[in-house]
Amino acid sequence: MFEIPTKEHDESRQGEAVLLEKDPKKSNGRKLYIESYGCQMNFSDSEIVASILLDKGFETTRDYKEADVVFINTCSIRENAEQRVRNRLKEFESAKAKNPGMVVGVLGCMAERLKSKFLEEEKLVDVVVGPDAYRDLPNLIEKVDEGSRAVNVLLSREETYADINPVRLNTNGVTAFISIMRGCDNMCSFCVVPFTRGRERSRDPQSIVREARDLFHAGYREVTLLGQNVDSYKYTAPVAEGEEPGPVVNFAALLEMVAGVDPLLRVRFSTSHPKDITDEVLYTMAKYENICKYIHLPVQSGNSRILKLMNRTYDREWYMERVDAIRRIIPDCGISTDIITGFCSETEAEHHDTLSMMDYVKYDFAYMFAYSERPGTLAAKRYADDIPEEIKKQRLTEVVDRQREHSLERLQTYVGKVHKVLIEGLSKRSDTDYCGRNDQNTMVVFPVDGRYRVGDYVQVYVDRCTSATLIGTIVD
Repeated sequence: MFEIPTKEHDESRQGEAVLLEKDPKKSNGRKLYIESYGCQMNFSDSEIVASILLDKGFETTRDYKEADVVFINTCSIRENAEQRVRNRLKEFESAKAKNPGMVVGVLGCMAERLKSKFLEEEKLVDVVVGPDAYRDLPNLIEKVDEGSRAVNVLLSREETYADINPVRLNTNGVTAFISIMRGCDNMCSFCVVPFTRGRERSRDPQSIVREARDLFHAGYREVTLLGQNVDSYKYTAPVAEGEEPGPVVNFAALLEMVAGVDPLLRVRFSTSHPKDITDEVLYTMAKYENICKYIHLPVQSGNSRILKLMNRTYDREWYMERVDAIRRIIPDCGISTDIITGFCSETEAEHHDTLSMMDYVKYDFAYMFAYSERPGTLAAKRYADDIPEEIKKQRLTEVVDRQREHSLERLQTYVGKVHKVLIEGLSKRSDTDYCGRNDQNTMVVFPVDGRYRVGDYVQVYVDRCTSATLIGTIVD
């Protein structure tokens, strides 16, 4: 499998919450529509927003034209994402013309940088809210109702939303995300996240385990632990003055705690950072059958000089050593990555270092994109974006072609084997086939068997593959 152009997918998803225990006394008669773009963290945040507003009496809808409050949860990872959001806001503007009471707002990563444009210059929105200010949404909506525009983009060093039970949007009832931390301290020179999501802080592990347990009891069978850099998760319980600090819970310990909820609850995580992933984490993965054998390990570049310019804080040799450790401790582990082509001053020889890194690792799949300078980042301040677009695109094509070869090669190693698969639903192409993923995060398609239903684990013998999918049949 390969993805272009970015880990943060271009397509959006809009969700309708399933309100199983709606309290009619709480209803305020208003409908909420949320559309999310970008990374998994954004979709997780939208579930937090839905929970906050449902608690204030809102209901959700799939149709923005019938909504009273419309939010678009934004991503700033790529330049064209902003234009896509602006175009979508103009569509909302047309709907608002027919419904003057409609509140339109922008949430998430674009909020801080584009608040003036959206609110004052273009007047496309009524409210702008950053990732750490979602608790303030009811108050901000009230201000808009009174005739004002409203904004809160303050970042926090403490906010983790640990006490909020997210409302699952567009859920299949089988898989769910759990946010374990917020923010990022890494300061990669190409990345806006530290500026849009603030400093790193970890959530109380007990609240994470409780959320995982609640999901399992509600019928979910897989959780993905989310963070910008999960391997740097670190939590120490607050203590009173004069008391000794308690034990530190690191990511390996948290993984073990979540895996211990139930052997039938699969555990995944994203994203890992090569500088922080430890052998302790790898041994924990190997120890528990229900921790999936899959790691997303962004490399970005295979050249040490470029990695230094990117401020990735590891070099080519360090990355290769971490891959060697994964292969040694978890021989059947799937590995995916992120790759940037045409970063500032990248030479042709340095581009070939990336290709050779791909040959060394043979990633199962990759998210690949040409470098896009983001305003306010360290790279934008320090380095000239001096690689012509046609060369960036040419290098991207070479990377994509190489990954296509490797993806097929990796898929072929899974053919002729039996895989444990969690049934996630019907195949998009046929209602006579189920689909689900194996441990290595590869999609498997197989005929519907009346003995099994969505949410069951099955053993699937894979007898062939396409360029992105394994195909097989259930075996006893």
